[in-house]
Amino acid sequence: MADDAFLRIQNLVKDFDGQRAVDDVSIDIARGEVFALLGSSGCGKTTLLRMLAGFETPSSGTITLAGQDLAGLPPYARPMNMMFQSYALFPHLSVFDNIAFGLRRDALPKGEVAARVEAMLKLVQLGSYAKRKPHQLSGGQQQRVALARSLARKPQLLLLDEPLGALDRKLREETQLQLANIVHDVGVTCVMVTHDQEEAMTMASRIAVMSEGRFLQVGAPAEIYETPATRFVADFVGNVNLMEGRVVVDEADHVVVDCGDVQHHVGHGITGTLGMPVTVALRPEKIRIAPLPADAVGTSTEDFNRAVGTVKELTYFGSHTVYHLLLASGRVLKISQGNAERQPDARLTWGDRAEASWSTLAQVVLTR
Repeated sequence: MADDAFLRIQNLVKDFDGQRAVDDVSIDIARGEVFALLGSSGCGKTTLLRMLAGFETPSSGTITLAGQDLAGLPPYARPMNMMFQSYALFPHLSVFDNIAFGLRRDALPKGEVAARVEAMLKLVQLGSYAKRKPHQLSGGQQQRVALARSLARKPQLLLLDEPLGALDRKLREETQLQLANIVHDVGVTCVMVTHDQEEAMTMASRIAVMSEGRFLQVGAPAEIYETPATRFVADFVGNVNLMEGRVVVDEADHVVVDCGDVQHHVGHGITGTLGMPVTVALRPEKIRIAPLPADAVGTSTEDFNRAVGTVKELTYFGSHTVYHLLLASGRVLKISQGNAERQPDARLTWGDRAEASWSTLAQVVLTR
């Protein structure tokens, strides 16, 4: 692990009544980094966040922040703030007083409290809302007040627990960028918990995908999406076609994987052996689809990175259309095609015969 780690988690374990919620987790997080814990409900991400905050005591392992061991420190004595999904704003206090609450508890001078609250209101662009009560604000505005309150005490570490979970989809998408920009502008180190992959991809500089208390993969958003390490990660982050097969050609610069009705020519080598079982992951947006000419034939064992089938389902999303292509074997390929033209001349519809194809660099071969 890096010697200059700002937040260091080493061999952290948490057991509840014999059940392991967090299982020997270790990670270094750099100063100023936005780090996301991504996983489904019950994977241990919130328990890990609560141990950082001091609300849960580790069964074993250590947490150090800027070289300080946090063991034994109660939540109020830790140099961090936690922003909850519910925001936990005081309904009887104004926006100004909500942001000032923690500063007043710290007995800061009145002038300093006012100056810091004004700076926070400017940061979150709510200066004209200072006298309003929380119920007079939209969900996105309440979220920004909660963030301003969390940042007002200048924490060394900001913890976000499903920060946008209470917002509807459209507002959540708008607020993701606002929140990411604010956190970046302040430069605070941030650990966030989310089950929303888009939220993690938009806001985080690195992501840890969690399952059953462990980190399955840690990396930048593009790395997690484009080169998943396991079937679980590939399936959890984004949409994907997963195809079981065996390696039938194993060369240093390419492999061929036989998946029955689909033959994959992959333009890079893998760490494996001839004949070994593997899973090929292929993202829907990396597949091209086109109408099949009337005189065209189906695929053969010589055809690589190509499949012929019938359009079983299609869903129009405006910016793109998702097709479900039914192959002769019964396999269904999910294909996402951007709608670049306003009125395409040859639009596929239900029951049409179509051909799918993809490049030799579109696939990822998974061995676990």
